[in-house]
Amino acid sequence: MARFVPLPQAVAENLNNGDSVAFEGFTHLIPTAAAHEAIRQGFRDLTLIRMTPDVVYDQMIGMGLARKLVFSYAGNPGVGLLRRLRDAVENGFPHKIEIEEHSHAAMANAYEAGAAGLPCAIFRGYRGAELARVNPNIKFIDCPFTGESLAAVPALRPDVVFIHAQKADRKGNVLVEGIVGIQKEAVLAAKRAVVTVEEVVDDFSDLHPNLTILPHWTVTDIAVVPGGAHPSYTHGYYARDNAEYLKWDKIAADRDLFRDWMQKNVLDATPEDFAGRVEKLRDAG
Repeated sequence: MARFVPLPQAVAENLNNGDSVAFEGFTHLIPTAAAHEAIRQGFRDLTLIRMTPDVVYDQMIGMGLARKLVFSYAGNPGVGLLRRLRDAVENGFPHKIEIEEHSHAAMANAYEAGAAGLPCAIFRGYRGAELARVNPNIKFIDCPFTGESLAAVPALRPDVVFIHAQKADRKGNVLVEGIVGIQKEAVLAAKRAVVTVEEVVDDFSDLHPNLTILPHWTVTDIAVVPGGAHPSYTHGYYARDNAEYLKWDKIAADRDLFRDWMQKNVLDATPEDFAGRVEKLRDAG
């Protein structure tokens, strides 16, 4: 059964320097509060894994947490570049990072392979694509049954995965409504899993059971953090804060402005601050 603990404890007891870690979410339910706690605790040499890394990974990279990034498409959604990521890759600030780029299909299949305990994912893909020239972890094999050439990539099996969700019940089962990205597969592939939630309820008796995508035995720790996905949205709770994504482009473009923003909004902040950040967005959620 999953433990219910404060977010600082969940991060401290599940994340280690040098770990491979995924903070997964797609469009909504991005676990920003968990990532900010990792930044506050000063972890280093992390391999950050994620489909579509966005602003929160820009922040982690800019603060020096990352040694490597394994990803598919990186950008500030609807705005443009991840400027802290680009500064790290092109200029080595705050230090150089390795990058391993994949397609969305490869990442999804790699998580599924990890969840199944397989060493690699095999799928149709990358034919005619250029990524295989620069990513040595993209291989091609012949199907032993048809002779067809297929792509193969290593399974993703992170040391720890962090996700955000709407609800947990008191037994530790986790419910997700709205868009479900690759969170379930990422949790099942990981050695440890931490879930931040908007609220804890007695049970899910009034909801369809298929919404409970993670039974309690798949989750290590649960932390209650209302608003913990901001500036992304949580379906049914609050809307996406589009203004914050637009502001980030200017903030991230300047190293000093970036550091000042991180000091005020992350290093000097707490998980409890997230609830206030989404109050104005709740009617639109």
